[in-house]
Amino acid sequence: MTAISAIVATEPGPAQLRDLTEADLPDGDVTVAVSHSSLNYKDGLAVTGKGKVIRSYPMVCGIDLAGTVVESSSDTWRAGDEVVLTGWGLGETWPGGYTQRQRVRSEWLVRRPAGLTPAQTMAVGTAGLTAMLCVIALEKAGLTPDTDLEVLVTGAGGGVGSVAVAVLAGLGYRVAASTGRAEIHDHLRSLGASTIVAREELATAGRPLDKERWAGAVDTVGSQTLATALAQTRYGGSVAACGLVGGSDLPTTVLPFILRGVSLLGVDSVMCPTPRRAEAWERLGRDLPVDVLDRITTIEPLTRVPELAEEILAGATQGRVVIDTAR
Repeated sequence: MTAISAIVATEPGPAQLRDLTEADLPDGDVTVAVSHSSLNYKDGLAVTGKGKVIRSYPMVCGIDLAGTVVESSSDTWRAGDEVVLTGWGLGETWPGGYTQRQRVRSEWLVRRPAGLTPAQTMAVGTAGLTAMLCVIALEKAGLTPDTDLEVLVTGAGGGVGSVAVAVLAGLGYRVAASTGRAEIHDHLRSLGASTIVAREELATAGRPLDKERWAGAVDTVGSQTLATALAQTRYGGSVAACGLVGGSDLPTTVLPFILRGVSLLGVDSVMCPTPRRAEAWERLGRDLPVDVLDRITTIEPLTRVPELAEEILAGATQGRVVIDTAR
């Protein structure tokens, strides 16, 4: 029986590269030959054991996967279909994408969008999907490219932030990218950012209702950064919140909401319904410039995942990291 290479956590500690067999795969109605996965902050927490991400052991890590269906008992999918899977507890409650083969539930799968290769879908991954869900949420709340103010993206050097900057700029918005890393300013400008905002400027508490600076915002940081973004968003504007790398607290007041009519839009990509996912993936295939996506992508082998997990937690990665499961 051919061995299946996978990154497996067997206890609340660092995960390791192990060999599995078909018998180790979970119950499910679709088996996928996994070609690529991706590296996200949550993967870093799971692989290193530094976060309470994994719910049971042993667990194959990796919250994303892309590949080709090799076996299916579902009417929806057949052998040869190219598919993408993100969220739904993958790598947390269900064995994940850091493997060469995985068995999953058919209703979790989305067809690979036209215009993106399997590797490019994983350059998008959960991070990029989350970014697009944020953009769609802002659009549905009334944001349009003809606004006279910039759209703020916090944590712009990370996976979600990088894709959000690129998508928003590609749609015609003027984007203010916030980061604490001076060495990536040129990189953010190459993605389309028109302004760079220092992380400290947003992380320092100010007035509960500040000068109107932003037409809207995508926030990946949380805590004081999110509070500042809310305080500086224009009348009737919205902030799409999807992350908490700066903390899960929110030290704000009701003033932005009741005096300016600002909306706080919570965005989740884990249990997001399939129709909404399909819409976001279709938009990514259409609105995310592929040349920009390729510029922010690094492809690494499966064997380097434990090392890369440490790097992403330390803030030492840039853009998107795709995992080639064949290497």
